[in-house]
Amino acid sequence: MATLSLQSVSRRFGAVAAIESLSLDVADGEFVCLLGPSGCGKSTALRLIAGFETPDGGDILIDGVSTVAVPPNRRATNMVFQSHALWSHMTVFGNIAFGLKLRRLPRADVRKKVADILQLVGLHGFDDRYPRQLSGGQQQRVALARSLVLEPKILLLDEPFSSLDAHLRVRLRDELKAIQRRLRQTTIFVTHDQEEALLLADRIAIMNDGGIEQVGTPGAVYERPETLFVAGFIGAMNILPAQLRDGHLVAGPFLLTEPTGSLAGAKTLDFSARPEDLEIAPAEDAIGAPGTVEQLLEVGSIRLALVVFADGSRIKVQVPRRLPLRVGDGVSVRVGRALIYRDSAQPVEIVAPEAAPLVPLRLVAGRRQVAEG
Repeated sequence: MATLSLQSVSRRFGAVAAIESLSLDVADGEFVCLLGPSGCGKSTALRLIAGFETPDGGDILIDGVSTVAVPPNRRATNMVFQSHALWSHMTVFGNIAFGLKLRRLPRADVRKKVADILQLVGLHGFDDRYPRQLSGGQQQRVALARSLVLEPKILLLDEPFSSLDAHLRVRLRDELKAIQRRLRQTTIFVTHDQEEALLLADRIAIMNDGGIEQVGTPGAVYERPETLFVAGFIGAMNILPAQLRDGHLVAGPFLLTEPTGSLAGAKTLDFSARPEDLEIAPAEDAIGAPGTVEQLLEVGSIRLALVVFADGSRIKVQVPRRLPLRVGDGVSVRVGRALIYRDSAQPVEIVAPEAAPLVPLRLVAGRRQVAEG
């Protein structure tokens, strides 16, 4: 397959910087997702790799060789678009074989390659159908087959499943991952769907305002977001403004003793904790900050409580199924794990031992941990 390296790539449209000094290395056979909100530059980055856009600065290397001056039709890449982009007047066979015929391959070779790729994407026997006779998922598989049959070094996918219904998206992304693994195909996948990125990617590059905020494995990005933007963008996260008062860190209803002076001098401090990193119990248990259940939310197999506190703060807490709670019940909430962001970055991890109050804190093995007793 191939390696890819983006080196300080920039792209401007007039006064607007769509991509600003973007650098990213992709290993041979790796599946990397570019994830971010609309307008963050992820699709522009994909078009730069494909050659549909020319960078204003920087370099793009495939297998260590610059491709900036190579036109799209001669690059070792192929793109699958969101809109399928199939030729309606051609059969499935004609759509997939088109690129092979341009390469003047013998007819027998073309038929064998098309048959093999149709088998791979689960469309054996669909050769003579037209796009209008296919479902949306089948059309997207034809688009994928049309790209894969040309054996590109790098496969590029621009939100290919966004127009499909949820059930079909799940099935197709599972099929895509299986195909990618089987072929060891270097793949760059653009999406704004967090779940899609977390399930598909070997690594995720989270983009914001034309740059990359963080690159890492799905687990690393979820467990330890490096910036406040990533913390708020990936998964459910409770974020509260925090401040230092008399040697304590105050964040909404939570009072934490600062273990060192590491937080001093920051212009802003933000407390963040995921719903599953908070512990909830009936008010009489008094394990932490007292609050009231304002809403109960059923999210598939996960049950969440929206808890409101006396200071007006609201946070979401994951509720064990065995705990009977109703709207209006008094509860007590304890923090099991949190990250404190200094100036929207440089997170400090706070870990509370089981069944202990959140104060005082001490430093253990480089991590902020609650002192027992």
